[in-house]
Amino acid sequence: MVADEPPERQLRVMPWWLVLVGLLVAAALGWLVLGLLLAEADRASQPDTRATLRIDAIRTGLTVVAGTGGGLALLLAARRQWIAERAQRHQESVAARDQAHRDRVQAHAESVAEAAQRQQDRQSGAAEHDGAERRLTELYTRAVELLGNDSAAVRLGGLHALERLGQDNPGQRPTITAVLCAYLRMPAPDGEPRETEVRRTAQRVLTRHLRADDPTHWPELTLDLTGATLVDFDATGCTLVDANFTAAAFTGTTTFAGATVRGRLLLGAATFGDVAFEGLAADGEVMLDGVRVGGLASFDGAAFTGGLSCRRSTFAGLASFRRTTFGQPTSFDATRFEDAATFQEAVFDGALSMEHTEFGRSANFHSARFQNMALFRWTVFGAEALFDRARFTDAANFGRARFHSMTSFRDAQFGRPPQVEQARAVADLGHRWPAGVGLERLDDEWLLLVDR
Repeated sequence: MVADEPPERQLRVMPWWLVLVGLLVAAALGWLVLGLLLAEADRASQPDTRATLRIDAIRTGLTVVAGTGGGLALLLAARRQWIAERAQRHQESVAARDQAHRDRVQAHAESVAEAAQRQQDRQSGAAEHDGAERRLTELYTRAVELLGNDSAAVRLGGLHALERLGQDNPGQRPTITAVLCAYLRMPAPDGEPRETEVRRTAQRVLTRHLRADDPTHWPELTLDLTGATLVDFDATGCTLVDANFTAAAFTGTTTFAGATVRGRLLLGAATFGDVAFEGLAADGEVMLDGVRVGGLASFDGAAFTGGLSCRRSTFAGLASFRRTTFGQPTSFDATRFEDAATFQEAVFDGALSMEHTEFGRSANFHSARFQNMALFRWTVFGAEALFDRARFTDAANFGRARFHSMTSFRDAQFGRPPQVEQARAVADLGHRWPAGVGLERLDDEWLLLVDR
């Protein structure tokens, strides 16, 4: 863009009379000089001198007239040159302003064209987005309609259609997951094998995309399967984020082996056949309050870093917690182990509470480590209670516990003297009590344990 120039003064045309005046002035000046020189020449006394002087006077007068005329001619030539230069500058200024104007016009045209192109692109993008959204909506609606069909084969097709839709469109995955969870939460017909297969497929669709090592992994999905009926549910190696299975009915064999839990895992009031939590790693709290397990329950090698709550639960089969790590406070209060339970080599980094817990058969805490307070008050040991080589770093309280069979604390280590006030044990079974525990016979059947 050309910078603004100062305005030029208006060019005026030289009038003709001014040239005439200049010529008259030149003639008058020559005549005046000639007259003065002739008058001086006439004063000479010699005729020859006077003639010579008159000739010189005439020559001088003509020279003056010629010089004056030449000066006027030079002035006129200078004016013409000045006018030509001014005209040149004017032409250059006009050309620069014209060029700047053309550049502005071109820039404006390009800007208008670019804005029009952007508007067209936006309209095209909006139309494409609207078209894609419409297609997604149509596909989603069609898949959901298939899922509600009376035919099991059509429902299977709907499941696979939803899965493919979610695989191709990451933004739809939370919605599709919610739809699959809602389907599994619906009441299942009793004894309908085709519907069972549909539900198994829905479960597999969910769990397949929850495995981080799978190329089709769908990250950051949450499961809400509250009250769902799940058959042979397999979450092996899955990553569960704030998963809710409260009051779910798990039939067959259920496994969370090797799963990673981020956030909370809610399984309160759920029922299981056989269940495996082997190798599970949970950084949030795991809730198993009110759970009932009808078969084998294995927690071997699991890590409950965020704590485990297992209050008022029932384990009808063998319950194994071998080498399990418990981080935050752990509670098994009022839980019933109807079959054998083993916590061999388990590590309790946080406080443990097993108050009012019942062990129907043997309770094995061999080589378990209790890094914090351990409460076994009012606990009922219906068969052998084995604490051999266990290590209690903090307080251990067995007050009012009941030992119905042989109890052994052989080579157990205590950071503080254990508290056993008002605990009772059957007599004459070869118990091995910790040092410092006193015994008083109540009758032929029971011994009273007292603190010394």
